[in-house]
Amino acid sequence: MLDVSRLQVLLHVIEEGSVTAAAARLQYSPSAVSQQLRRLEREVGQPLLTRHARGMVPTEAGQVLAGHARKVVRQLTAAEADLAEIAGLRRGQLSIGTFATVGSSFVPLAVQRFRQLYPSIRMHIHSDREQGLIDKLEEGEVGLSLLWDYEWRRIDPSQVALTTLFEDPTVLVVAADHPLAGERSVHMRDLADEGWIIRSEQHPVVEVLHRSAAAAGFEPRISFEANDYQEAQAMVSVGFGVALAPRTALTNKHPGVRIVSLGDSAPPRRIVVAHRHDRVRAPAEIAFHEVLLDMAQGYEPD
Repeated sequence: MLDVSRLQVLLHVIEEGSVTAAAARLQYSPSAVSQQLRRLEREVGQPLLTRHARGMVPTEAGQVLAGHARKVVRQLTAAEADLAEIAGLRRGQLSIGTFATVGSSFVPLAVQRFRQLYPSIRMHIHSDREQGLIDKLEEGEVGLSLLWDYEWRRIDPSQVALTTLFEDPTVLVVAADHPLAGERSVHMRDLADEGWIIRSEQHPVVEVLHRSAAAAGFEPRISFEANDYQEAQAMVSVGFGVALAPRTALTNKHPGVRIVSLGDSAPPRRIVVAHRHDRVRAPAEIAFHEVLLDMAQGYEPD
């Protein structure tokens, strides 16, 4: 394998016409240049330069090698320029993961800000469920992803590197004409007689309901199992029951419902950004990570 730095030395000697001139341009000593040339000649197994009255002249082998060396140097220079543009966020791409509720609330704000700062970066955004997002991180399909967890089921920090962005409170959703619709805050113990609209039994917010109800001393009576939060809101709006939801899930609020705080009687979920421990993060990933942290400061879902 030929040494690229020695090829560059050869080119400088040929272009400058002497070892002394090449050494001055490279800021090397003449002896160091001569040493590099001798090593290169040993690598190729034949002389590359001959000395004439007008200076150093390439042999036939030297001319052939110099022609290839010019191409290599041009490609390396182009590569350095491309890498400098990527490092300077003047080009490149970014792949991130998100999930539905923050994908419809917080993430668009961060994406908008990032595109204002770095308009040349091409973004790819993948929305998925939790395990799908972790799989995408592990497989390198996304460089970073937003995830969530609750205090009783934390994401394993040895699996992925985590940075907390904000807490997403659990709130109560009631019909606009419900007796509690005008309250700013209620406690779970005041809701023992309500019918509850839930997501499917496997959905995490159902566990939040059961834990919160148990702590308040009652067993929730289930009125309806909804397919998504929009369906849950619609059933709440006609008085079929009340519901719990993360606040970010209610960015697109149904006009017939009201949102009431539960204070600390229902646990919040933690919104985090994750990346692989072993990943060498690209400049665009680091920049988007910083934008997420900036946007999360003081963020409150509407």
